[in-house]
Amino acid sequence: METGFSFASLRLEPDGTLRRGEASIHLPPKELAALRLLLEHAGEIVTSNELKEAVWGEVHLTADSVPRCMSSLRARLEPEQCIQTVYKRGYRLTAPVRRHGGAHSATLPRLAILPFDTGYNVAGHLGPAIAEEATARLTATRTPMVSVLARDSVFTLARQGLSAQQIGEALHADLVLTGTLLALPSHFRLRAEMVRVQDGTQIWVEDMLVSNDRAAALDSELVERLAFRLGHSSSISLAASDAGDTQEPVKRDAYENFQRGHHEWQTLERHRMQDGIQHLLRAAELDPSLLAAQVDLVNACVTQTLYGFMSPLVAAEQIRRIADGIPDLAENAPAILPALGWVSFHVDHDLPTALQMFAQCAHLPHDPWTTRLRVMFALSRHRFDEACALLRAALIEDPFAPWLHARLAWAHHLSGHTEESVDQIERSLTLFPKHESSHFYGAVILAFNGNAPRAARLAEELAQGSPYFDIATAVHAYAVACAGNRREARSMLERLQWLSRERFVLTAFNPAVYAVLGDEEAAIADLRAGAEAHCPWFFQMLADPRLKPLHGHPEFEQMRATLDQLESTAAQTLQYRY
Repeated sequence: METGFSFASLRLEPDGTLRRGEASIHLPPKELAALRLLLEHAGEIVTSNELKEAVWGEVHLTADSVPRCMSSLRARLEPEQCIQTVYKRGYRLTAPVRRHGGAHSATLPRLAILPFDTGYNVAGHLGPAIAEEATARLTATRTPMVSVLARDSVFTLARQGLSAQQIGEALHADLVLTGTLLALPSHFRLRAEMVRVQDGTQIWVEDMLVSNDRAAALDSELVERLAFRLGHSSSISLAASDAGDTQEPVKRDAYENFQRGHHEWQTLERHRMQDGIQHLLRAAELDPSLLAAQVDLVNACVTQTLYGFMSPLVAAEQIRRIADGIPDLAENAPAILPALGWVSFHVDHDLPTALQMFAQCAHLPHDPWTTRLRVMFALSRHRFDEACALLRAALIEDPFAPWLHARLAWAHHLSGHTEESVDQIERSLTLFPKHESSHFYGAVILAFNGNAPRAARLAEELAQGSPYFDIATAVHAYAVACAGNRREARSMLERLQWLSRERFVLTAFNPAVYAVLGDEEAAIADLRAGAEAHCPWFFQMLADPRLKPLHGHPEFEQMRATLDQLESTAAQTLQYRY
Protein backbone atom coordinates (compact mmCIF):
# COMPACT_ATOMS: atom_id res chain seq x y z
CA MET A 1 0.00 0.00 0.00
CA GLU A 2 1.32 3.46 -0.97
CA THR A 3 1.70 6.27 1.56
CA GLY A 4 -0.71 9.20 1.48
CA PHE A 5 0.32 12.83 1.99
CA SER A 6 -1.29 16.09 3.09
CA PHE A 7 0.34 19.33 1.94
CA ALA A 8 -0.84 22.93 1.56
CA SER A 9 -4.62 22.66 0.99
CA LEU A 10 -4.23 19.33 -0.84
CA ARG A 11 -4.32 15.66 0.09
CA LEU A 12 -2.84 12.83 -1.99
CA GLU A 13 -4.58 9.61 -1.07
CA PRO A 14 -2.67 6.30 -1.00
CA ASP A 15 -4.57 5.21 -4.13
CA GLY A 16 -3.23 8.23 -6.07
CA THR A 17 -6.32 10.43 -5.87
CA LEU A 18 -5.44 14.09 -5.36
CA ARG A 19 -8.06 16.09 -3.45
CA ARG A 20 -8.66 19.72 -2.56
CA GLY A 21 -11.37 19.51 0.07
CA GLU A 22 -13.97 17.17 -1.38
CA ALA A 23 -13.03 17.92 -5.01
CA SER A 24 -10.67 15.56 -6.84
CA ILE A 25 -7.95 16.74 -9.24
CA HIS A 26 -6.98 14.48 -12.13
CA LEU A 27 -3.26 13.69 -12.34
CA PRO A 28 -1.81 11.80 -15.32
CA PRO A 29 0.47 8.90 -14.28
CA LYS A 30 3.75 10.71 -14.94
CA GLU A 31 2.72 13.81 -13.01
CA LEU A 32 1.50 11.61 -10.16
CA ALA A 33 4.86 9.83 -10.06
CA ALA A 34 6.71 13.16 -10.08
CA LEU A 35 4.54 14.53 -7.28
CA ARG A 36 5.07 11.41 -5.17
CA LEU A 37 8.84 11.73 -5.56
CA LEU A 38 8.76 15.40 -4.52
CA LEU A 39 6.55 14.58 -1.54
CA GLU A 40 8.84 11.74 -0.45
CA HIS A 41 11.71 14.24 -0.44
CA ALA A 42 9.84 17.35 0.73
CA GLY A 43 12.18 20.25 1.42
CA GLU A 44 15.02 18.56 -0.50
CA ILE A 45 16.20 19.24 -4.05
CA VAL A 46 15.18 16.49 -6.50
CA THR A 47 17.36 16.60 -9.60
CA SER A 48 16.10 16.29 -13.18
CA ASN A 49 17.99 13.00 -13.51
CA GLU A 50 16.24 11.61 -10.42
CA LEU A 51 12.88 12.64 -11.86
CA LYS A 52 13.73 11.05 -15.23
CA GLU A 53 14.70 7.77 -13.61
CA ALA A 54 11.68 7.65 -11.28
CA VAL A 55 9.07 8.75 -13.83
CA TRP A 56 10.32 7.50 -17.23
CA GLY A 57 12.87 4.82 -16.35
CA GLU A 58 15.11 3.94 -19.31
CA VAL A 59 12.97 5.71 -21.93
CA HIS A 60 14.89 8.28 -23.99
CA LEU A 61 13.59 11.81 -23.38
CA THR A 62 13.83 15.18 -25.05
CA ALA A 63 15.44 18.00 -23.08
CA ASP A 64 12.13 19.65 -22.31
CA SER A 65 10.28 16.54 -21.05
CA VAL A 66 10.92 17.16 -17.34
CA PRO A 67 10.23 20.95 -17.47
CA ARG A 68 6.96 20.34 -19.39
CA CYS A 69 5.86 17.70 -16.87
CA MET A 70 6.64 20.02 -13.94
CA SER A 71 4.90 22.96 -15.62
CA SER A 72 1.77 20.88 -16.12
CA LEU A 73 1.90 19.61 -12.54
CA ARG A 74 2.22 23.17 -11.22
CA ALA A 75 -0.83 24.22 -13.24
CA ARG A 76 -2.90 21.41 -11.73
CA LEU A 77 -1.86 22.40 -8.20
CA GLU A 78 -2.78 26.08 -8.63
CA PRO A 79 -3.44 28.32 -6.77
CA GLU A 80 -0.88 26.56 -4.56
CA GLN A 81 2.69 27.54 -5.45
CA CYS A 82 4.64 24.87 -3.66
CA ILE A 83 7.05 23.53 -6.32
CA GLN A 84 10.21 25.58 -6.56
CA THR A 85 12.67 25.43 -9.45
CA VAL A 86 16.24 25.53 -8.16
CA TYR A 87 18.39 26.91 -10.97
CA LYS A 88 20.58 24.23 -12.63
CA ARG A 89 19.90 21.82 -9.77
CA GLY A 90 16.33 20.58 -9.92
CA TYR A 91 13.02 21.03 -8.08
CA ARG A 92 11.91 21.24 -4.48
CA LEU A 93 8.50 20.90 -2.84
CA THR A 94 8.31 23.75 -0.32
CA ALA A 95 5.01 23.12 1.50
CA PRO A 96 4.93 21.35 4.90
CA VAL A 97 4.03 17.70 4.35
CA ARG A 98 2.23 15.15 6.53
CA ARG A 99 2.26 11.42 5.81
CA HIS A 100 -0.71 9.16 6.45
CA GLY A 101 -1.44 5.53 5.71
CA GLY A 102 1.15 3.16 4.31
CA ALA A 103 1.70 -0.54 4.84
CA HIS A 104 4.71 -0.22 7.10
CA SER A 105 3.13 2.21 9.56
CA ALA A 106 0.02 0.05 9.69
CA THR A 107 2.01 -2.95 10.90
CA LEU A 108 3.68 -1.18 13.82
CA PRO A 109 1.97 -1.42 17.22
CA ARG A 110 0.55 1.91 18.39
CA LEU A 111 2.04 2.87 21.75
CA ALA A 112 0.84 5.57 24.16
CA ILE A 113 3.44 6.61 26.75
CA LEU A 114 1.74 8.19 29.75
CA PRO A 115 3.43 10.70 32.08
CA PHE A 116 4.77 8.67 34.98
CA ASP A 117 3.27 9.25 38.41
CA THR A 118 5.72 10.58 41.00
CA GLY A 119 5.95 9.58 44.63
CA TYR A 120 6.87 11.56 47.72
CA ASN A 121 10.04 13.66 47.49
CA VAL A 122 10.28 13.35 43.69
CA ALA A 123 10.35 16.57 41.64
CA GLY A 124 7.04 16.84 39.78
CA HIS A 125 8.68 17.46 36.41
CA LEU A 126 10.59 14.15 36.36
CA GLY A 127 7.65 11.85 35.60
CA PRO A 128 6.53 13.75 32.48
CA ALA A 129 10.17 14.40 31.46
CA ILE A 130 11.04 10.70 31.37
CA ALA A 131 7.93 9.93 29.31
CA GLU A 132 8.68 12.77 26.87
CA GLU A 133 12.30 11.79 26.41
CA ALA A 134 11.37 8.14 25.83
CA THR A 135 8.81 9.31 23.26
CA ALA A 136 11.40 11.49 21.52
CA ARG A 137 13.98 8.69 21.36
CA LEU A 138 11.59 6.10 20.04
CA THR A 139 10.24 8.54 17.45
CA ALA A 140 13.75 9.43 16.25
CA THR A 141 14.85 5.81 15.81
CA ARG A 142 15.84 5.07 12.21
CA THR A 143 14.17 1.65 12.29
CA PRO A 144 10.93 2.22 14.24
CA MET A 145 9.80 -0.53 16.59
CA VAL A 146 6.49 1.14 17.51
CA SER A 147 4.33 4.01 16.35
CA VAL A 148 4.46 6.37 19.34
CA LEU A 149 1.30 8.42 19.73
CA ALA A 150 1.39 12.22 20.05
CA ARG A 151 2.40 13.59 23.41
CA ASP A 152 -0.25 16.34 23.61
CA SER A 153 -3.17 13.96 23.20
CA VAL A 154 -1.79 11.39 25.63
CA PHE A 155 -0.93 13.97 28.31
CA THR A 156 -4.26 15.80 27.90
CA LEU A 157 -6.25 12.62 28.48
CA ALA A 158 -4.02 11.71 31.43
CA ARG A 159 -4.66 15.15 32.99
CA GLN A 160 -8.39 14.54 32.62
CA GLY A 161 -8.00 11.55 34.94
CA LEU A 162 -8.61 8.75 32.44
CA SER A 163 -7.12 5.35 33.20
CA ALA A 164 -4.40 3.81 31.05
CA GLN A 165 -7.01 1.51 29.51
CA GLN A 166 -9.36 4.41 28.71
CA ILE A 167 -6.58 6.47 27.17
CA GLY A 168 -5.54 3.56 25.00
CA GLU A 169 -9.10 3.03 23.81
CA ALA A 170 -9.65 6.73 23.08
CA LEU A 171 -6.48 6.87 20.95
CA HIS A 172 -6.95 3.44 19.32
CA ALA A 173 -3.62 2.34 20.81
CA ASP A 174 -2.45 -1.26 20.93
CA LEU A 175 -0.22 -0.74 23.97
CA VAL A 176 0.01 1.73 26.85
CA LEU A 177 3.14 2.32 28.93
CA THR A 178 2.50 3.65 32.41
CA GLY A 179 4.23 3.53 35.77
CA THR A 180 5.49 5.31 38.87
CA LEU A 181 8.75 7.01 39.85
CA LEU A 182 9.71 6.68 43.52
CA ALA A 183 12.57 8.14 45.56
CA LEU A 184 14.49 5.74 47.80
CA PRO A 185 17.24 6.83 50.24
CA SER A 186 20.00 6.56 47.65
CA HIS A 187 18.21 5.62 44.41
CA PHE A 188 15.32 6.40 42.09
CA ARG A 189 13.06 3.47 41.31
CA LEU A 190 11.04 3.54 38.08
CA ARG A 191 8.36 0.87 37.86
CA ALA A 192 7.11 0.65 34.26
CA GLU A 193 4.09 -1.40 33.22
CA MET A 194 3.02 -2.31 29.68
CA VAL A 195 -0.73 -2.79 29.22
CA ARG A 196 -2.38 -4.42 26.21
CA VAL A 197 -5.38 -2.25 25.38
CA GLN A 198 -7.48 -4.95 23.72
CA ASP A 199 -8.12 -6.81 26.98
CA GLY A 200 -6.49 -4.62 29.64
CA THR A 201 -3.85 -7.25 30.41
CA GLN A 202 -0.61 -6.16 32.05
CA ILE A 203 1.81 -7.99 29.75
CA TRP A 204 5.04 -7.08 31.55
CA VAL A 205 6.52 -5.04 34.38
CA GLU A 206 10.06 -3.68 34.67
CA ASP A 207 11.76 -2.21 37.76
CA MET A 208 14.68 0.12 37.12
CA LEU A 209 17.03 1.54 39.74
CA VAL A 210 19.54 4.36 39.27
CA SER A 211 21.45 6.33 41.90
CA ASN A 212 20.00 9.69 42.95
CA ASP A 213 22.71 11.59 41.09
CA ARG A 214 21.89 9.82 37.80
CA ALA A 215 18.14 10.49 37.42
CA ALA A 216 18.76 11.61 33.85
CA ALA A 217 19.77 8.04 32.94
CA LEU A 218 16.28 6.69 33.63
CA ASP A 219 14.95 7.43 30.16
CA SER A 220 17.92 5.58 28.58
CA GLU A 221 17.28 2.58 30.79
CA LEU A 222 13.58 2.69 29.97
CA VAL A 223 14.10 2.77 26.19
CA GLU A 224 16.66 -0.04 26.42
CA ARG A 225 14.19 -2.22 28.32
CA LEU A 226 11.46 -1.37 25.80
CA ALA A 227 13.73 -2.31 22.92
CA PHE A 228 14.55 -5.64 24.57
CA ARG A 229 10.89 -6.42 25.30
CA LEU A 230 9.86 -5.58 21.74
CA GLY A 231 12.68 -7.63 20.24
CA HIS A 232 14.60 -4.66 18.75
CA SER A 233 17.51 -4.35 21.14
CA SER A 234 20.07 -4.84 18.38
CA SER A 235 18.59 -2.25 16.01
CA ILE A 236 18.03 0.79 18.22
CA SER A 237 20.66 3.41 18.89
CA LEU A 238 20.55 4.64 22.47
CA ALA A 239 23.16 7.33 22.06
CA ALA A 240 20.67 9.88 20.76
CA SER A 241 20.32 11.83 23.95
CA ASP A 242 23.82 12.43 24.96
CA ALA A 243 23.48 14.15 28.31
CA GLY A 244 21.21 11.67 30.03
CA ASP A 245 23.72 8.84 29.94
CA THR A 246 26.92 10.68 30.70
CA GLN A 247 28.88 10.21 33.87
CA GLU A 248 30.27 13.75 33.72
CA PRO A 249 28.77 15.82 36.58
CA VAL A 250 28.64 19.01 34.48
CA LYS A 251 26.68 17.35 31.68
CA ARG A 252 24.39 15.64 34.17
CA ASP A 253 23.70 19.00 35.76
CA ALA A 254 23.05 20.51 32.33
CA TYR A 255 20.59 17.78 31.44
CA GLU A 256 18.74 18.07 34.73
CA ASN A 257 18.44 21.84 34.19
CA PHE A 258 17.11 21.12 30.71
CA GLN A 259 14.49 18.69 32.03
CA ARG A 260 13.27 21.17 34.64
CA GLY A 261 13.31 24.07 32.16
CA HIS A 262 11.49 22.02 29.52
CA HIS A 263 8.70 21.31 31.99
CA GLU A 264 8.41 24.84 33.41
CA TRP A 265 8.24 26.83 30.18
CA GLN A 266 5.54 24.59 28.75
CA THR A 267 3.20 25.50 31.63
CA LEU A 268 2.55 28.74 29.65
CA GLU A 269 2.36 30.65 32.96
CA ARG A 270 4.33 33.89 32.74
CA HIS A 271 6.62 33.55 35.76
CA ARG A 272 7.08 29.78 35.41
CA MET A 273 7.99 30.26 31.75
CA GLN A 274 10.63 32.80 32.75
CA ASP A 275 11.99 30.39 35.39
CA GLY A 276 12.07 27.67 32.74
CA ILE A 277 14.04 29.88 30.38
CA GLN A 278 16.61 30.50 33.11
CA HIS A 279 17.02 26.73 33.58
CA LEU A 280 17.40 26.28 29.82
CA LEU A 281 20.00 29.07 29.64
CA ARG A 282 21.91 27.40 32.46
CA ALA A 283 21.73 24.04 30.65
CA ALA A 284 23.04 25.56 27.41
CA GLU A 285 25.83 27.33 29.29
CA LEU A 286 26.95 24.15 31.05
CA ASP A 287 26.75 22.00 27.92
CA PRO A 288 26.70 23.87 24.59
CA SER A 289 26.36 20.54 22.77
CA LEU A 290 22.92 19.96 24.34
CA LEU A 291 20.96 21.13 21.30
CA ALA A 292 17.61 20.18 22.84
CA ALA A 293 18.04 23.06 25.28
CA GLN A 294 18.76 25.46 22.41
CA VAL A 295 15.66 24.32 20.52
CA ASP A 296 13.56 24.74 23.66
CA LEU A 297 14.92 28.25 24.20
CA VAL A 298 13.91 29.23 20.69
CA ASN A 299 10.42 27.75 21.05
CA ALA A 300 10.02 29.42 24.45
CA CYS A 301 10.95 32.82 22.98
CA VAL A 302 8.42 32.48 20.18
CA THR A 303 5.71 31.29 22.55
CA GLN A 304 6.34 34.13 24.99
CA THR A 305 5.94 36.56 22.10
CA LEU A 306 2.68 34.98 20.93
CA TYR A 307 1.35 35.27 24.48
CA GLY A 308 2.54 38.87 24.81
CA PHE A 309 5.12 38.09 27.49
CA MET A 310 8.10 39.22 25.39
CA SER A 311 8.69 41.86 22.73
CA PRO A 312 9.01 40.39 19.21
CA LEU A 313 12.23 42.35 18.67
CA VAL A 314 13.79 40.93 21.84
CA ALA A 315 12.67 37.41 20.92
CA ALA A 316 14.05 37.78 17.38
CA GLU A 317 17.43 38.89 18.72
CA GLN A 318 17.66 35.88 21.05
CA ILE A 319 16.54 33.44 18.35
CA ARG A 320 19.14 34.75 15.90
CA ARG A 321 21.88 34.57 18.52
CA ILE A 322 21.03 30.93 19.31
CA ALA A 323 20.82 29.98 15.64
CA ASP A 324 24.11 31.70 14.81
CA GLY A 325 25.86 29.59 17.46
CA ILE A 326 24.85 26.26 15.90
CA PRO A 327 26.96 25.09 12.93
CA ASP A 328 25.10 23.60 9.97
CA LEU A 329 21.73 24.49 11.47
CA ALA A 330 19.58 22.70 8.88
CA GLU A 331 21.38 19.43 9.63
CA ASN A 332 21.96 19.70 13.39
CA ALA A 333 18.88 21.58 14.62
CA PRO A 334 16.24 21.87 11.86
CA ALA A 335 13.54 22.38 14.52
CA ILE A 336 14.84 25.97 14.86
CA LEU A 337 14.13 26.79 11.20
CA PRO A 338 10.39 27.50 11.66
CA ALA A 339 11.23 30.12 14.28
CA LEU A 340 13.75 31.72 11.92
CA GLY A 341 11.05 31.76 9.25
CA TRP A 342 8.74 33.48 11.74
CA VAL A 343 11.44 36.09 12.47
CA SER A 344 12.10 36.66 8.77
CA PHE A 345 8.41 37.27 8.05
CA HIS A 346 7.10 39.17 11.08
CA VAL A 347 10.21 41.07 12.13
CA ASP A 348 12.17 41.51 8.88
CA HIS A 349 9.19 41.44 6.47
CA ASP A 350 11.39 39.23 4.29
CA LEU A 351 8.93 36.72 2.85
CA PRO A 352 11.35 35.00 0.41
CA THR A 353 13.71 34.09 3.27
CA ALA A 354 10.78 32.98 5.41
CA LEU A 355 9.61 30.69 2.62
CA GLN A 356 13.11 29.29 2.31
CA MET A 357 13.29 28.56 6.06
CA PHE A 358 9.94 26.77 6.06
CA ALA A 359 10.89 24.85 2.91
CA GLN A 360 14.09 23.56 4.53
CA CYS A 361 12.13 22.09 7.43
CA ALA A 362 9.15 20.78 5.43
CA HIS A 363 10.23 17.23 6.25
CA LEU A 364 9.82 17.70 10.00
CA PRO A 365 6.93 15.70 11.49
CA HIS A 366 4.17 17.23 13.57
CA ASP A 367 5.10 18.54 16.96
CA PRO A 368 3.26 21.27 18.88
CA TRP A 369 5.80 24.02 18.24
CA THR A 370 6.61 23.32 14.57
CA THR A 371 2.94 22.99 13.66
CA ARG A 372 2.03 26.15 15.59
CA LEU A 373 4.47 28.20 13.53
CA ARG A 374 3.45 26.60 10.24
CA VAL A 375 -0.18 27.42 10.98
CA MET A 376 0.63 30.96 12.17
CA PHE A 377 2.59 31.55 8.97
CA ALA A 378 -0.27 30.33 6.77
CA LEU A 379 -2.86 32.39 8.68
CA SER A 380 -0.70 35.51 8.57
CA ARG A 381 -0.52 35.17 4.77
CA HIS A 382 -4.32 34.68 4.71
CA ARG A 383 -3.92 31.18 3.31
CA PHE A 384 -6.82 29.85 5.33
CA ASP A 385 -7.38 26.63 3.38
CA GLU A 386 -3.71 25.76 3.87
CA ALA A 387 -3.91 26.48 7.60
CA CYS A 388 -7.05 24.34 7.96
CA ALA A 389 -5.39 21.50 6.02
CA LEU A 390 -2.34 21.66 8.33
CA LEU A 391 -4.56 21.60 11.41
CA ARG A 392 -6.72 18.73 10.18
CA ALA A 393 -3.67 16.69 9.26
CA ALA A 394 -2.19 17.32 12.70
CA LEU A 395 -5.47 16.32 14.36
CA ILE A 396 -5.28 12.94 12.66
CA GLU A 397 -2.04 12.32 14.55
CA ASP A 398 -2.92 14.31 17.69
CA PRO A 399 -6.72 14.14 18.07
CA PHE A 400 -6.92 15.35 21.68
CA ALA A 401 -4.59 18.35 21.47
CA PRO A 402 -6.76 21.22 22.78
CA TRP A 403 -4.92 24.00 20.96
CA LEU A 404 -5.34 22.27 17.58
CA HIS A 405 -9.11 22.17 17.97
CA ALA A 406 -9.32 25.78 19.14
CA ARG A 407 -6.92 27.07 16.47
CA LEU A 408 -9.00 25.36 13.77
CA ALA A 409 -12.01 27.33 15.01
CA TRP A 410 -9.94 30.52 14.78
CA ALA A 411 -8.85 29.68 11.22
CA HIS A 412 -12.51 29.27 10.22
CA HIS A 413 -13.31 32.58 11.95
CA LEU A 414 -10.61 34.44 10.04
CA SER A 415 -11.75 32.96 6.74
CA GLY A 416 -15.30 34.18 7.34
CA HIS A 417 -16.79 30.69 7.72
CA THR A 418 -19.07 31.58 10.63
CA GLU A 419 -20.97 28.32 10.99
CA GLU A 420 -17.80 26.21 10.87
CA SER A 421 -16.04 28.41 13.43
CA VAL A 422 -18.94 28.20 15.91
CA ASP A 423 -19.33 24.43 15.45
CA GLN A 424 -15.62 23.87 15.93
CA ILE A 425 -15.28 26.04 19.04
CA GLU A 426 -18.31 24.32 20.58
CA ARG A 427 -16.58 21.00 19.92
CA SER A 428 -13.42 22.34 21.56
CA LEU A 429 -15.34 23.58 24.61
CA THR A 430 -17.08 20.22 24.94
CA LEU A 431 -13.85 18.24 24.75
CA PHE A 432 -11.70 20.64 26.79
CA PRO A 433 -14.02 22.77 28.93
CA LYS A 434 -11.24 24.07 31.19
CA HIS A 435 -8.45 24.62 28.68
CA GLU A 436 -7.13 28.16 28.09
CA SER A 437 -7.23 27.93 24.29
CA SER A 438 -10.91 26.86 24.32
CA HIS A 439 -11.76 29.82 26.56
CA PHE A 440 -9.67 32.31 24.60
CA TYR A 441 -10.94 31.55 21.10
CA GLY A 442 -14.37 30.66 22.47
CA ALA A 443 -14.76 34.14 23.95
CA VAL A 444 -13.82 35.78 20.62
CA ILE A 445 -15.98 33.61 18.39
CA LEU A 446 -19.07 33.40 20.61
CA ALA A 447 -19.06 37.16 21.30
CA PHE A 448 -18.78 37.91 17.59
CA ASN A 449 -21.61 35.51 16.80
CA GLY A 450 -24.19 36.84 19.23
CA ASN A 451 -23.53 34.95 22.47
CA ALA A 452 -21.77 37.74 24.37
CA PRO A 453 -22.89 36.76 27.93
CA ARG A 454 -21.39 33.28 27.63
CA ALA A 455 -18.30 34.71 25.94
CA ALA A 456 -17.85 37.18 28.81
CA ARG A 457 -18.01 34.35 31.36
CA LEU A 458 -15.36 32.37 29.47
CA ALA A 459 -13.11 35.42 29.13
CA GLU A 460 -13.52 36.34 32.79
CA GLU A 461 -12.50 32.85 33.90
CA LEU A 462 -9.48 33.01 31.60
CA ALA A 463 -8.42 36.48 32.79
CA GLN A 464 -8.78 35.48 36.44
CA GLY A 465 -6.82 32.27 35.95
CA SER A 466 -4.06 33.99 33.90
CA PRO A 467 -3.72 37.51 35.37
CA TYR A 468 -0.58 38.31 33.35
CA PHE A 469 -2.09 37.21 30.04
CA ASP A 470 -2.83 40.68 28.64
CA ILE A 471 -4.59 39.57 25.47
CA ALA A 472 -7.04 37.64 27.67
CA THR A 473 -7.98 41.01 29.17
CA ALA A 474 -8.47 42.43 25.67
CA VAL A 475 -10.71 39.49 24.73
CA HIS A 476 -12.66 39.99 27.98
CA ALA A 477 -13.11 43.67 27.09
CA TYR A 478 -14.38 42.67 23.64
CA ALA A 479 -16.93 40.24 25.12
CA VAL A 480 -18.30 42.73 27.67
CA ALA A 481 -18.45 45.45 24.99
CA CYS A 482 -20.50 43.10 22.79
CA ALA A 483 -22.71 42.46 25.84
CA GLY A 484 -23.37 46.22 26.08
CA ASN A 485 -21.14 47.10 29.03
CA ARG A 486 -19.13 49.78 27.26
CA ARG A 487 -17.84 51.48 30.40
CA GLU A 488 -16.30 48.27 31.77
CA ALA A 489 -14.72 47.53 28.39
CA ARG A 490 -13.10 50.98 28.29
CA SER A 491 -11.86 50.54 31.85
CA MET A 492 -10.10 47.30 30.84
CA LEU A 493 -8.47 48.99 27.86
CA GLU A 494 -7.28 51.86 30.05
CA ARG A 495 -5.73 49.35 32.45
CA LEU A 496 -3.80 47.80 29.56
CA GLN A 497 -2.62 51.26 28.50
CA TRP A 498 -1.28 51.94 31.99
CA LEU A 499 0.48 48.56 32.03
CA SER A 500 2.14 49.37 28.70
CA ARG A 501 4.03 52.18 30.44
CA GLU A 502 5.68 49.64 32.74
CA ARG A 503 6.32 46.67 30.42
CA PHE A 504 5.68 45.29 26.96
CA VAL A 505 1.97 44.82 26.27
CA LEU A 506 0.71 43.16 23.10
CA THR A 507 -2.08 45.31 21.61
CA ALA A 508 -3.16 43.11 18.69
CA PHE A 509 -6.56 42.24 20.16
CA ASN A 510 -7.46 45.77 21.31
CA PRO A 511 -8.64 47.15 17.92
CA ALA A 512 -11.62 44.79 17.85
CA VAL A 513 -12.80 46.30 21.15
CA TYR A 514 -12.48 49.84 19.83
CA ALA A 515 -14.32 48.79 16.67
CA VAL A 516 -17.30 47.62 18.77
CA LEU A 517 -17.15 50.86 20.74
CA GLY A 518 -17.19 52.85 17.50
CA ASP A 519 -13.78 54.43 18.06
CA GLU A 520 -12.15 53.86 14.67
CA GLU A 521 -9.17 56.13 15.28
CA ALA A 522 -8.21 54.33 18.51
CA ALA A 523 -8.51 51.00 16.68
CA ILE A 524 -6.24 52.24 13.90
CA ALA A 525 -3.76 53.62 16.46
CA ASP A 526 -3.45 50.21 18.16
CA LEU A 527 -3.10 48.46 14.81
CA ARG A 528 -0.36 50.94 13.94
CA ALA A 529 1.35 50.18 17.27
CA GLY A 530 1.13 46.46 16.50
CA ALA A 531 2.74 46.99 13.11
CA GLU A 532 5.55 49.06 14.63
CA ALA A 533 6.15 46.39 17.29
CA HIS A 534 6.22 43.64 14.62
CA CYS A 535 3.35 41.91 16.42
CA PRO A 536 3.03 38.25 15.33
CA TRP A 537 -0.77 38.60 15.23
CA PHE A 538 -0.79 41.78 13.12
CA PHE A 539 -1.42 40.31 9.67
CA GLN A 540 -4.04 37.90 11.02
CA MET A 541 -5.89 40.81 12.58
CA LEU A 542 -6.20 42.42 9.15
CA ALA A 543 -8.39 39.46 8.13
CA ASP A 544 -10.39 39.39 11.38
CA PRO A 545 -14.09 39.94 10.52
CA ARG A 546 -14.46 41.81 13.84
CA LEU A 547 -12.56 44.67 12.18
CA LYS A 548 -15.00 45.02 9.29
CA PRO A 549 -16.02 48.52 10.52
CA LEU A 550 -12.48 49.64 9.64
CA HIS A 551 -12.74 48.52 6.01
CA GLY A 552 -12.40 51.53 3.77
CA HIS A 553 -10.36 53.54 6.26
CA PRO A 554 -7.31 54.75 4.26
CA GLU A 555 -4.71 53.65 6.81
CA PHE A 556 -6.36 50.25 7.30
CA GLU A 557 -6.41 49.66 3.55
CA GLN A 558 -2.76 50.71 3.39
CA MET A 559 -1.95 48.11 6.06
CA ARG A 560 -3.74 45.42 4.06
CA ALA A 561 -1.83 46.48 0.95
CA THR A 562 1.44 45.82 2.84
CA LEU A 563 0.75 42.09 2.84
CA ASP A 564 -0.11 42.13 -0.86
CA GLN A 565 3.16 43.92 -1.52
CA LEU A 566 5.13 41.34 0.48
CA GLU A 567 3.54 38.52 -1.53
CA SER A 568 4.17 40.29 -4.83
CA THR A 569 7.81 41.02 -3.96
CA ALA A 570 8.33 37.40 -2.88
CA ALA A 571 6.88 36.07 -6.14
CA GLN A 572 9.16 38.33 -8.17
CA THR A 573 12.22 37.49 -6.05
CA LEU A 574 11.68 33.74 -6.30
CA GLN A 575 11.08 33.99 -10.05
CA TYR A 576 14.32 35.94 -10.43
CA ARG A 577 16.29 33.50 -8.28
CA TYR A 578 15.04 30.35 -9.91
